[in-house]
Amino acid sequence: MPGGRLTQQERQQIAAGLADGLAYAEIARRLDRPTSTVTREVMRNGGPAGYRADLAHHATQRRTRRRPQASSRGTRAVPQPYGRDNAAVQEFQEALTTVILTSGLPSMAARVLGCLYTADDSLTASELAERLQVSPASISKAVTLLTGLDLVRRESEGRRERYVVDNDLWYQSMIRSVRDNDRFSETARQGVAVLGRDTPAGNRLENAARFLDFVSESLTRAMEQARDVLYTKPETPPSATAPSPDHE
Repeated sequence: MPGGRLTQQERQQIAAGLADGLAYAEIARRLDRPTSTVTREVMRNGGPAGYRADLAHHATQRRTRRRPQASSRGTRAVPQPYGRDNAAVQEFQEALTTVILTSGLPSMAARVLGCLYTADDSLTASELAERLQVSPASISKAVTLLTGLDLVRRESEGRRERYVVDNDLWYQSMIRSVRDNDRFSETARQGVAVLGRDTPAGNRLENAARFLDFVSESLTRAMEQARDVLYTKPETPPSATAPSPDHE
């Protein structure tokens, strides 16, 4: 699998693939590149609808020329624990952020979430600002959005707040999605009463409500089962932690 930066010819192939409606994975397969490379390239340069090969190539060249200037301003790499390779961690964090971007989150919120996901501990707003080299105001706006979506949890530490993602992140996120589905389903049934069950529009809404009801019920059941199986630690039998009172 080739490494290094994308060539202008590869960018033209990406643009052609997008124009043909190909998925990122298929474009990546044709280029013999990781899917994350293609996804990151497109999302950095206008998204699927706005991607232009020549503009993307020039933008990458400009970013490359600016990197030495950024280093001279004192950008500091965060020391990595557990003997991790810092460059590999940064590359992964960027790839993860790109994937998060495709879900529709704004760029800064995606960067904050990617940073928190790759941190072993919770981080303060100032620590996030330092790691991402952005202003505290940008971090504040991003974490307000993320906590509102139940994607990040706040922890109080005296007068400071720390932010973390944990095992409940996807559970809470999917619960929120189920609630959104339930609201749509309820509203759709109101529309059925207004438009008439036997009309094309009424039938469409009725089918949507039934579909969402089924999906929500199945998702809720699966989420509860997954939460119990994956995140519930088995209890340690009393005999394994303390001797019996009758034992001599």
